[in-house]
Amino acid sequence: MTQENSSNVKVSFEFFPPNTEKMEATLWQSIQRLAALEPRFVSVTYGADGSTRERTHAAVARIANETQLTPAPHLTCIDASRGEIDDIARKYWDMGVRHLVALRGDVPKSDAAYVPRIDGYDFAADLVAGLSKIADFDISVAAYPEVHPEAPSPLFDLDNLKRKLDAGASRAITQFFFDVEVFLRFRDLCATAGIESVIVPGILPITRLPQLQRFAESCGASVPDWLHERFAGLEDDAETRQMIAASVAIEQVRKLQAEGINEFHFYTLNRSELTYAICHALGVRPKQTAS
Repeated sequence: MTQENSSNVKVSFEFFPPNTEKMEATLWQSIQRLAALEPRFVSVTYGADGSTRERTHAAVARIANETQLTPAPHLTCIDASRGEIDDIARKYWDMGVRHLVALRGDVPKSDAAYVPRIDGYDFAADLVAGLSKIADFDISVAAYPEVHPEAPSPLFDLDNLKRKLDAGASRAITQFFFDVEVFLRFRDLCATAGIESVIVPGILPITRLPQLQRFAESCGASVPDWLHERFAGLEDDAETRQMIAASVAIEQVRKLQAEGINEFHFYTLNRSELTYAICHALGVRPKQTAS
């Protein structure tokens, strides 16, 4: 007899493809530990210029073959023709992959600005529409509570999100944020714009604040002053940093849970410890066999 989770919370996790044997070992230790929480799916990222294509495919194949998890590879519009992307999607379908994360993709550092390929998908909404014609994929897309850094206005960004969802996406997963009010205001704006799809908050457990600051600057997310204050003086104290990071994230998800949010997507950075602890606080725990 099994003791079922009493929590109705759903979770998903993001990983990135490893590029060394040591990183691969860390990733698989994390996957094995987090698999016990039975996530809805696990996504695997794609390099800014498609540079990790083969490593992404290898990680997805291993997840599909060696675990009971539902892999959700990222696909982007960057540096690939429609035919190339369609072929990748068909190969994933033939592997048994049914969930994809469709993104425009980050512009390579060597490029000044995004310029769509003449023979490619222009933007994420076009990619979603194309993937929907290939097979009945469950497609997730990205949302930006604090506005995509390249968007000319918040309204444009919101309209773009609606186009992606109207094109066939099932849900939107947000960029990470730390101020719960930012997410709640964004959720209200989505409802006002007629967006009825689920908006899943993206949660980033903090490992190192300087690294987080770089992430935030690149994607238009804000790092509140109170967060800097929480981590002040802990640069050489990894153990206390981890305790503070767990408390910050648990406080964040519990506030969201109190507002009726019951689905979360965790940017794990291929580590399991913080994500596992946060899920435990949400009531997401491994099933236990009763003696």
